[in-house]
Amino acid sequence: MTTSPDAARRTLIATVDDISDPAERLQEVSAQERQLKLDFKELRARVARQLKEGHTWDEVGEFFGVTGSRAEQISRAAR
Repeated sequence: MTTSPDAARRTLIATVDDISDPAERLQEVSAQERQLKLDFKELRARVARQLKEGHTWDEVGEFFGVTGSRAEQISRAAR
C-alpha cells in the first residue's frame, strides 16, 4: 500500500515536532524546508518534461499557469 502525500506530510511534521529541544526542532524545520523546496523544484521540472512529450511549451505553460518560455525554464529547474 502506498502512503498518501497527506499522510506522509503529517508523519514528517509529527516526527519533527517530536524533537524536544526547540532550537534543534527549528534547525530541523529549516533543513526540511530547504530540502523540500529543492525536491519539489526537481519534481516540477520532471512533470514539465513529461508534459512536453505530448504538448507544446505554450500548452505546458497553460498547465502551470505561466508562459511557454517559463514552462521551459521550469523543465530545466531554472530559477
